[in-house]
Amino acid sequence: MASLNVASLGEYIREQRRSAQYSLRQLAEAAGVSNPYLSQIERGLRKPSAEILQQIAKALRISAETLYVQAGILEERRGEGLELRASILADPLINEQQKQALLAVYDAFLKENAASASGPTTDGAVTQNTHREDR
Repeated sequence: MASLNVASLGEYIREQRRSAQYSLRQLAEAAGVSNPYLSQIERGLRKPSAEILQQIAKALRISAETLYVQAGILEERRGEGLELRASILADPLINEQQKQALLAVYDAFLKENAASASGPTTDGAVTQNTHREDR
């Protein structure tokens, strides 16, 4: 996972808020967070949860994934998995630690599959990379 840069995240949210022509108070109300809390996020003093980022993204009418990448919660990638990651991070039924554990397991599976698809195994056999064509 990428590292979180709270200051640049706050700057990014501030830029998005200004381009949407929202006052701090208007965005806070639309996102369902307090004005002081949003101000602290914008100034890089607070690290918002994935749920708060999702609320802010919805209020700004931008994708939550964009804020997750900006926050360092998700690595910027092309391809499959981004929607799954965003869904896990947005799930209100599990806590932050559980979300990070699920993402870590998912990443481990991806690494394992990439390693097994890349060629010979330790016993010299070649593994087969299969793709589902019915998507």
